[in-house]
Amino acid sequence: MSTLQQESSGTEANKVAFRTCPLCEAGCGLEITVKNNAVTHIRGDMQDVFSGGFICPKGSTLKQLHDDPDRLRMPLVKRNGVHVEVSWQEAWAEVERGLLAVINTHGRESVATYMGNPTAHNLSAMTFGRVALQAIGTKQRFSASTVDQLPKQVAGGYMFGTAATVPVPDLDRTQYLLMLGANPYASNGSMCTAPDFPKRLKGIQERGGKVVVVDPRKTRTAEVADEWLAIMPGTDGLFLAAIAHVMFADKLVKVSPQLIAHINGLAEMEQALTRFTPETVADVCGLSAETIRRIAHEIAQSPTAAVYGRIGTTTVSFGTTTSWLVDVVNVLSGNLDTPGGAMFTLPVAGGATTRGTPGKGRGFRVGKGHTRVRHLPEAIGEYPVAALAEEVLTPGEGQIKALLTIAGNPVLSTPHSNQLDEALAHLDFMVSVDIYLNETTRHAHVILPPPSHLQRDHYDLLLLQFAVRNVANYSEAILPLEEGQPDEWEILAKIAAIVQGKGIDADVSLSDDAAMRSMVNSAVKDSNSNVCGRDADEIMNELSLNGQCGPARMIDFMLRTGPYGDAFGAAIGGATLQLLKENPHGIDYGALQPRIPEILRTPSGKVELAPEVLINDLDRLFDIVGSGVVDKNSGRNLLLIGRRHLRSNNSWMHNINVLVKGKSRCTLIMHPTDAHARSVNEGDVVSVQSRVGEVRVAVEISDTIRPGVVSLPHGWGHDAEGSDMQVAAQVAGVNSNILTDHEAIDPLSGNAVLNGIPVAVTAESK
Repeated sequence: MSTLQQESSGTEANKVAFRTCPLCEAGCGLEITVKNNAVTHIRGDMQDVFSGGFICPKGSTLKQLHDDPDRLRMPLVKRNGVHVEVSWQEAWAEVERGLLAVINTHGRESVATYMGNPTAHNLSAMTFGRVALQAIGTKQRFSASTVDQLPKQVAGGYMFGTAATVPVPDLDRTQYLLMLGANPYASNGSMCTAPDFPKRLKGIQERGGKVVVVDPRKTRTAEVADEWLAIMPGTDGLFLAAIAHVMFADKLVKVSPQLIAHINGLAEMEQALTRFTPETVADVCGLSAETIRRIAHEIAQSPTAAVYGRIGTTTVSFGTTTSWLVDVVNVLSGNLDTPGGAMFTLPVAGGATTRGTPGKGRGFRVGKGHTRVRHLPEAIGEYPVAALAEEVLTPGEGQIKALLTIAGNPVLSTPHSNQLDEALAHLDFMVSVDIYLNETTRHAHVILPPPSHLQRDHYDLLLLQFAVRNVANYSEAILPLEEGQPDEWEILAKIAAIVQGKGIDADVSLSDDAAMRSMVNSAVKDSNSNVCGRDADEIMNELSLNGQCGPARMIDFMLRTGPYGDAFGAAIGGATLQLLKENPHGIDYGALQPRIPEILRTPSGKVELAPEVLINDLDRLFDIVGSGVVDKNSGRNLLLIGRRHLRSNNSWMHNINVLVKGKSRCTLIMHPTDAHARSVNEGDVVSVQSRVGEVRVAVEISDTIRPGVVSLPHGWGHDAEGSDMQVAAQVAGVNSNILTDHEAIDPLSGNAVLNGIPVAVTAESK
């Protein structure tokens, strides 16, 4: 069986293809019917081993996304301030002229790169994005990682040794789930790849368990939970520290015997948490001391339990410390690396926890470099995107003069976006790999459109590293490329060749071969690899059979050298790309299993429960007990948080009418008490002011948000001159990141603070 089948439909054949949805982290299987190279129907794949037929509204719109008349099919070049369609050859010539001019004049460090969120769902970007970045040779790398999830990775790095070592809640076996700042009914999960997350939450309840949601707003997830705790924004760390304190004070700590031998810092942790009593933190958290104590006891006494913290806990000034405390509680309650607790995926294509020497490594650190203006530290090879604008606008040696963006819209998604909008207009040259002329790419001198999602092969290389089961699924392209259209990996490889001075006619297959050869050579020299000592040429030849190249060849190699791989014949029946093609509904390699100490890459070979940098940050966390989270003297006495909606989760999908139609979702949600105090009525337009910006937006009054907190959705503001997204422009909304502050970051990771922004809300004069 292949991923593409044919069935009779009258006199013409319908093609039925099975693929993984590439639009979010859930990784749902889709059944797509194609006739005459056009999609006619999309539904959930009932036989998918992971999703079992589940599909959300986004997955069903891949046809509309492909057919969108505003989606770019040919490159655009800006001439006299206007984007005009050109041939690929003309576009490449302009890329060469612009990038090499900057590199030759100002050096490679004058070129910056930005990779947007969709790259995490994109096999080409995950494989050949690195090829392009290495060829450019700059340290000025930015991405959406410092907008959302980086604190979790940094915390994982300090505790377990690598930034990719992040435990996920074992949803299908836990009896108790405490979720902080997570709304999977809208987001389908985050750093927790779990199709049909709602069904999995219901499963906990059906087997007699409990789901508790901690969030300032009563989200859709909170509505169906057993309990909603309306915490004040930015105080999740205090809440978790108090829970951990109670576990020590009330003798509830029960680290499993098999884990205790692999943990450092238990005594140090107890000492550091002495001052974080529930009574001390209750008022600032907005939760009673009794509630905090009860939750601590419930977690400790449940047969299995998992604490799961996501975007609401990472996009705050204590993001890294809070992410660390999530797993401190998982350790203390005896639920780290145990079924029903927080566990580690064994990714089929391998990853940081499957390479190197099991159980020991060099550990993790930040600060291998620093930004020029504010001296902010690097983390996992990139700088905080909150610093990008100032690095463009501030003159001097090392000033950013050129920018490459890949599938990103930072003008809408990053802090103080008006400043970044201004900065992009000052660049000497900008090139974007993107399917839309949007709020960011309108600044680009060249836009290079990749194929649509239906024209690309797909494997969730990154996201399956955080899956709640060990699964694998490969999807071949469903629709052919347009004539002359390069694949996305070829676009990235061509950029690499151009910046290396090889010219616009360079053969991208040479870059492909070089990258593949490097991977093979490293593996055959690695004593821990299943192909150690093998002939590199022999492996290259086998990988290249039948013209296999590009990302397909790379993923084949990763699968075959991964933990379930066939090791190029040494393990009969092991994972290969061909095996996945023969199993279009995916292969389930089973439930998560304990992996400590194997996954550890710390110098000690143990879980570092009390890393010095995180222990020290507890002082900063404790300071807000006295100061509070609201600056009452500034006049900005409300705290702004973001929110998501399932249909409009992604800003780049706001051009699909079926996803944005209906009642406006870009409103300011405000509690009745706060609205009354400001003489604001339902539907009124108000001014929302922060330290750095102001927007005007209609109000939605609701008791689903706690008093003192207001909420705006993320990703709107489609009214920029020069953009060409006609549907989005009709439902433009306002950009919440005009209000977020580029100077407000989590100092340990550099992550932007998008939640808990002090704002003033004022009724417009009538």
